[in-house]
Amino acid sequence: MKLSDNARKVLEARYLRRDDRGNVVEDPDELCRRVARAIAGPEAQFGENAEVWEEKFYELLDQLDFLPNSPTLMNAGTSAGQLSACFVLPVEDSLERIFDSLKLMALVQQSGGGTGFSFSHLRPQGDPVSITGGTASGPVSFMRVFDCATENIRHGGRRRGANMGILRVDHPDIEQFVAAKLDRRSLRNFNLSVAVTDSFMQAAATGDAYALRHPRTGEVTRTLDAGELFASIAQAAWETGDPGLIFLDAINRANPLAALAPIEATNPCGEVPLLPYESCNLGSINLSHMARLSPTGATIDWTKLADTTRLAVRFLDNVIEQACWPAPQIAAMTRANRKIGLGVMGFAELLILLGIPYASERAATIAEELMGWIAEQALAASEQLADERGVFPNWEQSRDAQSGRRVRHATRTSVAPTGTISILAGTSASIEPLFGLVYRREAIGGQTLLEQNPLFSRHASRLDLDSPELTEYLAAHGSLAEFPDLPPSTRDLFRTALEISPVDHLRIQTAFQKHVDNAVSKTINLPHDCTPQQVADIYLRAWRAGLKGITVYRYGSQATQPLSLGAEESIDSLEHFASCDPGACKL
Repeated sequence: MKLSDNARKVLEARYLRRDDRGNVVEDPDELCRRVARAIAGPEAQFGENAEVWEEKFYELLDQLDFLPNSPTLMNAGTSAGQLSACFVLPVEDSLERIFDSLKLMALVQQSGGGTGFSFSHLRPQGDPVSITGGTASGPVSFMRVFDCATENIRHGGRRRGANMGILRVDHPDIEQFVAAKLDRRSLRNFNLSVAVTDSFMQAAATGDAYALRHPRTGEVTRTLDAGELFASIAQAAWETGDPGLIFLDAINRANPLAALAPIEATNPCGEVPLLPYESCNLGSINLSHMARLSPTGATIDWTKLADTTRLAVRFLDNVIEQACWPAPQIAAMTRANRKIGLGVMGFAELLILLGIPYASERAATIAEELMGWIAEQALAASEQLADERGVFPNWEQSRDAQSGRRVRHATRTSVAPTGTISILAGTSASIEPLFGLVYRREAIGGQTLLEQNPLFSRHASRLDLDSPELTEYLAAHGSLAEFPDLPPSTRDLFRTALEISPVDHLRIQTAFQKHVDNAVSKTINLPHDCTPQQVADIYLRAWRAGLKGITVYRYGSQATQPLSLGAEESIDSLEHFASCDPGACKL
């Protein structure tokens, strides 16, 4: 493994095995070997040579061409055995069932998984409770209970847990849900999303009335102006980053198992819509390693990408065979549907290698071509595994069966945030652009040092741009926007997230979503001086583009975040802006 200093620190903080005294007893090479051996183990039951596949998996990990989700890196080959990242748990309308789900959430998070919930089945605040003669406290109050429990659990003993909380837009408590994080203290361990329907979005666009319905009876409790509710959602997102939206109808139009049940919730970052008790195993291909370099430039190595994709699908299939789960109903649903989510990281770095600006039509074309090729190869690998090992047990109830397509997995692709695994791989996060080009780092003795983004530094040297003057300029300004004597093409190539328009961010997300059968987790970065109306416009554009979900983040909307780019930025908090516990992963 060719690891940066940051990657080594992350490995030590999160992934390397420790003894009973907390001492690290594993090095990066041993981690790769431990994971490869464990994941190759199931090959024997299918008549394959496990040692041969162990070497193939080992090389895949050692070369950092692909990395699985964090629980697999943490737990494969250990007594823990829980290897999945994403879970959705039901929350049903009784006190006993609510606390059953709370207990199960604790077990999932203790083992390293994240949890998503739809609270839409809970009766609204003030609703009569016949058993006690009292009144219901409503979904938001129970979300606070889940949040408090999460605050005191650490993922696999390494980091705090993460949740997604979802409420349907027609629930009577929707206004309380939308405003739940405006006090900037509540629900710190939750991402929030409103589950909107096409009919609501149409009503919001035209300013029509919209009915709220009792979740148990379906009766209309009251009507409100859909445009006003939509504006309040945009205002809350402008102020805090929450709530995002999930588009229920788009998700269920693509639901491969619609005959089983509709999908109501996603995992914490929104990239995997799941049925109750389902889990999903994720992994990401390092696109920066899929470039073939030459003195005249770079091209995409489509053959290597195909080979890596097919091997990664086999790896993730073996993860399902090898994994343990914290409850029998999760094990049953996961094995019945065998969902995997193969995605990417390093997209921005690949574009830099290719000389293509992120904010360009060509970048969107490349995104669509890349994901289309990955989806095609992942499907072929799933079909081959179905021939060798059998289709997934619920296949006969799937859309694949209706089309006569025999596959091993109900879903195959997803684009996750890749917060820490992209640090390990030494590349840009997921499909995001670079955020900043220079960061501050606190050294021993409290001294603050300036450090260029390692990806920018690497390519700046290649283009003969590196200089003390450039570093000082970036420390003051944070981007190359006004740096003198710089070719416009270079300025465009290194445009940072806040220099890229929301429309261009959306264009990249839309291009990837076209060939992803789960969903795409992507942050639409907005400048500090944007307006709530601009947030609303982005939400409408996302719906019209057919996306499955949308998340925005207005720069500086969090009270703890500095408002200046450059030297005030922290590499761990902003370059990889997926949910992360900085205290457990101090760079």
